[in-house]
Amino acid sequence: MLTILGFAMIATFLVLIMMKKMSPIAALVLIPAAFCVFVGKGAKLGDYVIDGVTSLAPTAAMLMFAIVYFGVMIDVGLFDPIVRGILRFCKADPMRIVVGTAVLAAIVSLDGDGSTTFMITVSAMYPLYKRLKMSLVVMTGVAAMANGVMNTLPWGGPTARAATALKVDAGDVFVPMIPALAVGLVAVIGLAYVLGVRERRRLGTLALDEVLVTEKETETVLVGAGGTGTPDSPAPGGGSGTITATTTGPDGADDERFAALDPDRPTLRPRLYWFNALLTVALLTAMIMELLPIPVLFLLGAALALSVNFPHIPDQKARLAAHADNVLNVSGMVFAAAVFTGVLQGTGMVDHMATWMVDVIPEAMGPHMALVTGVLSLPLTYFMSNDGFYFGVLPVLAEAGAAHGVTPLEMARASLVGQPLHMSSPLVPAVYVLVGMAKVEFGDHTRFVVKWAAATCLVILGAGVLFGTI
Repeated sequence: MLTILGFAMIATFLVLIMMKKMSPIAALVLIPAAFCVFVGKGAKLGDYVIDGVTSLAPTAAMLMFAIVYFGVMIDVGLFDPIVRGILRFCKADPMRIVVGTAVLAAIVSLDGDGSTTFMITVSAMYPLYKRLKMSLVVMTGVAAMANGVMNTLPWGGPTARAATALKVDAGDVFVPMIPALAVGLVAVIGLAYVLGVRERRRLGTLALDEVLVTEKETETVLVGAGGTGTPDSPAPGGGSGTITATTTGPDGADDERFAALDPDRPTLRPRLYWFNALLTVALLTAMIMELLPIPVLFLLGAALALSVNFPHIPDQKARLAAHADNVLNVSGMVFAAAVFTGVLQGTGMVDHMATWMVDVIPEAMGPHMALVTGVLSLPLTYFMSNDGFYFGVLPVLAEAGAAHGVTPLEMARASLVGQPLHMSSPLVPAVYVLVGMAKVEFGDHTRFVVKWAAATCLVILGAGVLFGTI
């Protein structure tokens, strides 16, 4: 019964947010609360919620101060050279912009933290997507998939969890998987190329100097030989050309500025550039070396960045106020997700769902348990946390595989396959940073990304089988 109710609760949540019948925060709170009462454990709802909040509180704290830290770094101009470099590579070509998004997200993902990746990637690319009226779900989808592939790095989390759960060496799990993961990353970049070509056909290609405007805002619209077009529809006719139309002024509601590139913004601190760069490198190094818990590192980093770059208290308050919306939205979503995970785990739904999925595996599939694990990692890591999957489900699957001669290393490698899809799970706090900063509805992101992320996972699985690592 709990198995059916668990799947029903997840399905209800996904359907309601994808149909935009409820906001994600409301759905994350009200749906599990209703199911908790329905299974007769309403009296324990408070305990389940407190347990969930307690487990996710460090994550919420990390996100709050990470948003403040990287928000300040963006304000003071630390990432402006990256933005300019990406823009010059993209040349206002939608295809290059989407590919650049994938490459940037993959590079920044080397720090092993999804929230950091999404904050930097969206901050760099969002103004360009907005200016060219490109699809924002393309940006969020490509960034999430690229980060999902890179999330398998030993310091990213899943690999360490799999190695710990099965008592094997993380290096022995990860290194043989590098070729398959490289194929997965190439697949993401290839998909970005295809999606970018589709955007290019829809919008056309502009010259870079037609997009990078700072003095007087203009909007460039492609026209064909046969008439005019808009950025939301291909230009009719076979020719090409451009016209420029002045938008509202700097105070107008339709004015879209390249905030991260504005050379005159008052928050720039060019004299402190190398201090901020070294502080960021030191912070990321400390994260990788695990010198202190990540929430503590970002708390110290945010306090130091604010104090050095904005020594006057009114300026510090202004910076905190500027990023308050993102902080509130993301932290609120994390605590709402704590209700969902708390009820799933507290009522035992997760355990029953995992046991059921293991039990329904045919006996004949025993010798192929690594392949089965790779396939199951897609839905299981999407519908439950990495901790729940790697510490709760994977050992059970590994035990079933061991009875048929499948090694723990093969099982651990196969368990990594679902990460490109996992990074868009409603139970992953970082995804709310991504959609929140990109101003994309979570349901729209989900509808777009699930099919492509699942295909990427299957490409990695196929490559792993082909290379003999799974």
